[in-house]
Amino acid sequence: MIQTIAGFDRMGEENAFAVLARATALSQEGRDIINLGIGQPDFRTPDHIVEAAIKALRDGHHGYTPATGLLATREAVVRRTLTTTGVEVSPESVMILPGGKPTMFAAITMFGEPGVDILYPDPGFPIYRSMIEFTGARPVPVPIREENGFAFSAAETLSLITPQTRLLILNSPANPTGGVTPRSEIEALVKGLEAHPQVAILSDEIYDTMIYDGQAHTSLLQFPEIRDRLIILNGWSKTWAMTGWRMGWSIWPNAQKSANLYDKVRKLAVNCWSCVNAPAQYAGIAAIDGPQDAVEAMMRAFDKRLQLVVEGLNALPEIHCAIPKGAFYAFPNISGTGWKAKKLASALLEDAGVALIGGPDFGVLGEGYLRLSYANSEDNIALALERMKAFLEANPA
Repeated sequence: MIQTIAGFDRMGEENAFAVLARATALSQEGRDIINLGIGQPDFRTPDHIVEAAIKALRDGHHGYTPATGLLATREAVVRRTLTTTGVEVSPESVMILPGGKPTMFAAITMFGEPGVDILYPDPGFPIYRSMIEFTGARPVPVPIREENGFAFSAAETLSLITPQTRLLILNSPANPTGGVTPRSEIEALVKGLEAHPQVAILSDEIYDTMIYDGQAHTSLLQFPEIRDRLIILNGWSKTWAMTGWRMGWSIWPNAQKSANLYDKVRKLAVNCWSCVNAPAQYAGIAAIDGPQDAVEAMMRAFDKRLQLVVEGLNALPEIHCAIPKGAFYAFPNISGTGWKAKKLASALLEDAGVALIGGPDFGVLGEGYLRLSYANSEDNIALALERMKAFLEANPA
């Protein structure tokens, strides 16, 4: 019998896609399913972005591109980064990748191996832990607590660092909680990291434009004292409704001060995906440099839905929902219902026709919570809340 390396047996999955598959199967059977599980905007990619890709194809951009991405695309990311963070980076530190996950894969495999620790948020995006376990490193969860506004605690995070810690993963605005870590907490973390110069940082900022109540996003790029060990993950998927385009970018430390991490990920690209397709990169330039009206309209819609979701969830029996501060997720506390989270999520899908994700799919500390994506219409959200209310009233645990 053939054998594979143990890392593949340790690899986990992202259960949102399993829920999507089940919801799709039920829909094909004729069931009326409202999907509040999948984490993608329910808006079309803006027309000017689509047209840029079509023009690129018609202009003959059909071939390979550099493994690091077209210079013009990287320069667009530089302009966007300066606008959003006030920080100027070099295009030679920007990598264009086929989505956000390749940055996670590159960073985690670059630092992970048996005998080292990697810290990651719990509850958090499930691929963090999956890839840590794949490398054989020890996954160390950083608790993300409701009582802390679903922000990470600098003091608690720093207390988990040991001489074996090699990488710290951060995410704000956060999936699945919608939490946003305040600048004061980030400043405290950066100050504390001075005592741990061996620890690299991967900051997942894919939801950086999706913040409510007039708050401002604090990028880790704004702290030069950690710049030589900081990797930024970002991309087009969420902000411009381009999930299916598979377009991400990352910003890496300067080569002279970082064991040349950028060249290492360039080699990974050459060995793995070669390059990102040319038309998508021209679309990415149009997204960054073109009108942002569609982004602003999408965020106004999300803001309205947020209010509807929070009010509706807090009206359900024995459910409490904190107000999300970012992204497009609510993370209601369902512990008062007596239901286990994954069992309730499954029952709501099968019996009420509402697709949600159980909190434990995002980590051990996700028990007692559900993730609800409000990337759906107001009418569908209202109907889903009605179905959830009827189910909970008819099915006490």
